[in-house]
Amino acid sequence: MKTNSKTNCWEFMDCEREPGGSKVKELGVCVAATETRLNGIHGGINGGRACWAIAGTLCDGKVQGTFAQKIDDCMDCDFYQLVYEENKEDFKSIIQLISVLTK
Repeated sequence: MKTNSKTNCWEFMDCEREPGGSKVKELGVCVAATETRLNGIHGGINGGRACWAIAGTLCDGKVQGTFAQKIDDCMDCDFYQLVYEENKEDFKSIIQLISVLTK
């Protein structure tokens, strides 16, 4: 499911939960891979480069809860840091991402 030059979270984390991934039968499709409201944000596919704003993603094999429950861990994540560094000038704040998700 790679059609852009930027790495999406499922590629970086190698979780195999993107549509067609090897872990979909076992764990289901990741909501970041199907969240179309964030498509194109930070150059990603669907929510693939804004996963920290999406409830229900996996981290260390565990489903993460709401945004408020997971954001501290996400901000320490290597993938979050990568996306931030690659998009410093155009990095969307948490408030901007949540605004898109709640429209």
